[in-house]
Order: sequence, then C-alpha cells, then structure tokens
Amino acid sequence: MSASSPSASATPPLAGLPRLIGHRGLSAAAPENTLAAVRAAHDAGIDWVELDVQLLADGTPVIWHDATLKRCSNGRGRLARLTLAEARHLDVGGWFSPAFAGERMATLTEMLTLIDSLGMGLNLELKLARGRDPVALAEATVPQAMAALPAERLLVSSFSGPTLAAARAVEPDPARLRLGRLYDRVPHGWETQARRLHAFSVHGDWTRLTRARAQAIKAAGYRLICYTANAPEAFAPCWQWGVDAAISDDPRRFLISGPNPTQPST
Repeated sequence: MSASSPSASATPPLAGLPRLIGHRGLSAAAPENTLAAVRAAHDAGIDWVELDVQLLADGTPVIWHDATLKRCSNGRGRLARLTLAEARHLDVGGWFSPAFAGERMATLTEMLTLIDSLGMGLNLELKLARGRDPVALAEATVPQAMAALPAERLLVSSFSGPTLAAARAVEPDPARLRLGRLYDRVPHGWETQARRLHAFSVHGDWTRLTRARAQAIKAAGYRLICYTANAPEAFAPCWQWGVDAAISDDPRRFLISGPNPTQPST
C-alpha cells in the first residue's frame, strides 16, 4: 500500500469528518444501506457511513438507494409505491448472502437511533427519484437527522440542487447544517452553486476528478469528498491533490499500520 494512503486512526478529523467513510455502511461485508451494514462498519472501526434516504408512498423516510426494489430485495416494483407495512415484508439481506436473510428495510428513525447509539457520524444522501418532491424529501428527513445527531456528526448531501436548496431552507445556518453538493463530474459553475447553498463540501467521482478542479475546490475553502474509492494505490494521488475524505465500499483496504508522514494538507 502506498505510503501516501491515509490511516483512519492516524489522521485527525476535519471538523468531525474523517478521511474514510463507509459507502452505504460497510457494503463490502453486509447488504448495503441496512442496519447490519452499519453495525459491520462500526465493528470494523469505521467511524462514519454514507447512506441513502428516500420516501415511501406514505411519506416514511427509509434507507434505500434505488428507485426500484429488484436489485437489493426479494421484491419488485417501485419504492415510491410502497407503504411502510408493505416494505416491512421485504427481505433486503438474502440477495447479498444467506447469512443476512430476513434483514428488513430500515426506516430513517431506526437508522439514526443505531448510529447515535454507536457514536458514529453520518453522510446522509437525499436521493430524489424521478417525479418525487424535493421539498417533501428535505422536510421529512433533515429535521429528524438534525434532532438525532449533533452537527459535527452529520453531513447532508445530494445530487439534486432543488433538494439541497430545500434542506438549506429548513436550516439556514451552515454551522448547524453542513451540506454537500454531489456530482458525477464536478462541472464549471460548481462554485456558484456551492456558494448559493452555503455548502460545506463538494463531492465527486474520483475517477473523473482532475488535479486542477480539486485544487480549485480546496482554494475556495470547501471540503472535497470523493466516491467510490476501492483501489488505494490508484487513489493515492488524489490525497496529494487535497482530497479530504474518500467514501469506500471497504475502507479497511486503506488502513495502514505505523506513522503516515505524508498526510494530505488541510
């Protein structure tokens, strides 16, 4: 492993944000976006996780990534058409491994309770499916997350500008609610959008990040978070560009023993 790869234990936190964040929990070891995946992350020494939240048909916020059920459950159809009672019948773990058969879809309330009890941090991605209401999503999730977790253990992110704008309307103070603007490739005009949102961080696909764009984000005073980094050697140059945190399916791959003399600057 490269000497420039950060050690999660040796790296000081950045305003509560660590270098390494578990993608949808520890999704290399347990079914993504489940209580089991968060427990697995905690057991592996991972302090923060990234999770996705959407609304069911009855307005219940649940931890789920896709607009449909097929990939990560034994069900079919669209998530937005389910009630909580119907969602409770789904097996969302057996697709990953028989060891997780019977795992149930987690509500946001259940997940926040677990994360708080474990003393973990959360990057909560507001996942706006096509045709859904960004204001409804923000208003159903952000106040609940803020009530459950202190500001230093919560980051709310989204690919949806309108959803983040609705989140900022819920809490105008950037010190009380940290927002992250998500992109596939960070575009021209990113800074205008970040400034309008009073954003804390800019997030992008690490394979589409350039040194120039990374350095511009850092020079403007924003945290830079990259997803989904699963190859520490290939990712190593990004630390030197100023990347603050990496979201990984398996952050354990990045962990190294001993001192790390080449920590990225903050």
